[in-house]
Amino acid sequence: MSRRLLFFVLFLLFVFASFLNAAERTEYLLEAEHFADYGGWVHDSQFMDQMGSPFLLAHGLGEPVKDAETEIELPPGTYNIFVRTRDWCAPWTKREPTTVLPVAPGQFQVLINGKPLQAMFGTESAEWFWQSGGSANIGANKTKVSLHDLTGFDGRCDAIYFVNGERKMENGELERRVKVLRKEHSQLSIVNSQFDVVVAGGGIAGICAAVSAARSGLTVALIQDRPVLGGNNSSEVRVWLQGARNVQPLSSIGNVVAELEQETAAHYGPTNTAEIYEDEKKTALVKAEKNITLFLEHRVNNVVKNENKITAVFAEQTKTGKSYQFNGSYFVDATGDGCLAYLAGADTEMTVDDGHMGRCNLWNVVDTGKPAAFPCCPWAVDLSQKDFPGRKNKNPLQLGGWYWESGFYLDPFEKSEYIRDLNFRAAYGAWDALKNTDKVFENYKMNWLAHIAGKRESRRIMGDVVLSKQDVIQNESFEDAAVPTGWPIDLHLPEPRYEKSFEGKGDEFISIAHYTKFQGPFWIPYRCLYSRNVGNLFMAGRDISVSHDALGTTRVMRTGGCMGEVVGLAASLCKQRNCSPRDVYAKHLPEFKELLKKGVPHSPEFLQRNPLAAELVPSKNNIANKAVLAVSSNPETAAFLNDGRMDLNVNESRWISEEAGKHEIVLQWKEPVNVNTLRIVSGYTMSGKTIAPVSDFVLQKKENGQWVDILRSDVAGNTKIDYRKEFPSTAADSLRLLITGTRGGIARIWEVEVF
Repeated sequence: MSRRLLFFVLFLLFVFASFLNAAERTEYLLEAEHFADYGGWVHDSQFMDQMGSPFLLAHGLGEPVKDAETEIELPPGTYNIFVRTRDWCAPWTKREPTTVLPVAPGQFQVLINGKPLQAMFGTESAEWFWQSGGSANIGANKTKVSLHDLTGFDGRCDAIYFVNGERKMENGELERRVKVLRKEHSQLSIVNSQFDVVVAGGGIAGICAAVSAARSGLTVALIQDRPVLGGNNSSEVRVWLQGARNVQPLSSIGNVVAELEQETAAHYGPTNTAEIYEDEKKTALVKAEKNITLFLEHRVNNVVKNENKITAVFAEQTKTGKSYQFNGSYFVDATGDGCLAYLAGADTEMTVDDGHMGRCNLWNVVDTGKPAAFPCCPWAVDLSQKDFPGRKNKNPLQLGGWYWESGFYLDPFEKSEYIRDLNFRAAYGAWDALKNTDKVFENYKMNWLAHIAGKRESRRIMGDVVLSKQDVIQNESFEDAAVPTGWPIDLHLPEPRYEKSFEGKGDEFISIAHYTKFQGPFWIPYRCLYSRNVGNLFMAGRDISVSHDALGTTRVMRTGGCMGEVVGLAASLCKQRNCSPRDVYAKHLPEFKELLKKGVPHSPEFLQRNPLAAELVPSKNNIANKAVLAVSSNPETAAFLNDGRMDLNVNESRWISEEAGKHEIVLQWKEPVNVNTLRIVSGYTMSGKTIAPVSDFVLQKKENGQWVDILRSDVAGNTKIDYRKEFPSTAADSLRLLITGTRGGIARIWEVEVF
């Protein structure tokens, strides 16, 4: 037999043996996110880009959570079982070879038909890996698989792999097999032939971009990787809205944000509950728009480009693992992290080594009215003899606020899970110190600790203008001014007072805010809201084109929502003129400015629920607009009092007095006028409600050089925002409105009319 023939025969035997081996192998991949019942485990998809998959987290705050359960069907036989997991505290507890290791916090078992596998999971590797669980016999009937938490301290399971026989498999081989199985399962689907706009990210900026585009007549896909909308302003993170909206001269920019305002605001302690963030209202607002198709629990993870333009994005459904393709004409990166821009090769910047703002996992404690124990946490940050906010003064409201923040000198992507887990270790370590070292807060328990991080800074996508701190401080005027800021430059870095409490560089967990105030509002130019090198990519939110320092004022959510509204309007002009985002500025700026003045219309439902949210209509026979005004204080805003505008969404278009006992508004005409009605629109709008009108006032006229009250024009105890007072007709060439009762001693008035 020739050597060539011999090699050919051996090759055939190898192929045949491989075929028999594959034919004999029965394997099954059970993704944790596919469990039918999560029990008390929570679905965590925020690290998919780093570790490859969502996972289930046993987030019980020190109390073991209810089992996650599901059923599978496999041919009868003996199966080796491997579980992808990790010891989440090992990056700290296993730093030194000589360290006496505390018990791993995230221990759990896998039960097969109620019987635990031999291994204790979550105890071995600092990295995600396939931990062997030994073998189990699988019968002919359906098999029940359970995740059984033992600690309540954040054990985590990504997937369980079953393979028949006694075969031993190394992690590398397991990773290759699982990659094949996941690819077979993903089954790419095309969602729609073409959307006008595809928005990635369903925070406040993304919602507003989608709604703005939809109300402008565009078809929109809104893709969000969490089960709720709102991002940092959702029940999962619980940060209230800050920033400006509806500011003159673009007083309609902010209309969609106004519809998202919550009735109640909270930030510290147990009053910061899930329901006040009104997740359902956000979802309902989006679903009411016939031009928006909403895709919750979908994470954008790839793009298709043609030259310098995106033609489609891919997103993975975070519970089923299936992949979907979204074709679009224009795209909006509202992810906050610049994820879509990064995938598309857009120019981005990120501040790391010099220190950037970190992320929070807010937490709070609550008085239960009876003694409540908390386990010792030797694996947490050891704060038994260290200081932290709330310890010295025993103030529970200082625990878990915005300044419990970490990740300042760490890569916000590569170290993302590490940063979140450091926040966990700091929270558990502080509560351990208070409960078990100081023996205080006997009746308190840890009430809530967000497992989804609230982020402040990561990638910034570069546009044709990169806004700087100097631009803001010097109030640089841009011809394409589009979005108002209403927050000072607010930058966070580690708090030096607690340096001895930190474990080292990179592990800081308490911040201090460095404020730089400026004359506001400052107007962000439109050219910060589109990519300079990806031709059809907009951005809105904290990932826009600004420097690290300027981000301190632009990053808050009301401002981000206004960006979204502007981007939606720009996209509508792009479609109408068949042009690029850059062309909106370069070729169609006057037309775009007119769109900004009109803004996004309110929904009919919002106006029906909030009849005063629409701009009130001026009275046809009003003569106050022909008078010369004089006021007792703050004359620079007196012109608002008779300008004919009464938009209750715009607090900035009011006259606001200084704090004093009495306030005066004098109207002077060239010749006497006859009047019998006074109308006054006053108060202020907060969280969608207009409150605190002026309560006590009287209209006066001059007689013999003295101001005297006009008969029956006095008012006491007014509670109406839009108040009309009729009185017997009188003639005068000057009138004085004397205000004697206000909330807090300050008069806040949009408009005064007389007729």
